[in-house]
Amino acid sequence: MVVPDITDTERWVISTTLRERFGQDVPFDIGDAEIRLNPSDRELTICPVIHWLVDGCHFVIMKTGDRNYRCQFFYRVHRQFGTGVNEYDDLTECAVSLLQAQADQTAEERGDLPSKRR
Repeated sequence: MVVPDITDTERWVISTTLRERFGQDVPFDIGDAEIRLNPSDRELTICPVIHWLVDGCHFVIMKTGDRNYRCQFFYRVHRQFGTGVNEYDDLTECAVSLLQAQADQTAEERGDLPSKRR
């Protein structure tokens, strides 16, 4: 399967969402990653990736199809977090959910929210 590249519209969505969240332009990079689209896949698929870094936190959105996206954030490679949703069909929803999940994680670690882990 060939995953289409990140479009100008998708770049605009990310740029606008980040500007709204952080109150300023946040630079982001476009790259590629090899991932398994399904856990049972033996072959890796090259997928376009959007990446940005804010306050030591890495944010990643992987485009896995024409209108399919996966996301995660991490501080260190061994501490990765997601939104609880495996895949989104709307980039704006994916980006907003990712930013909210990170904000919630930060608030939880500060003690502002009750821990979800028991």
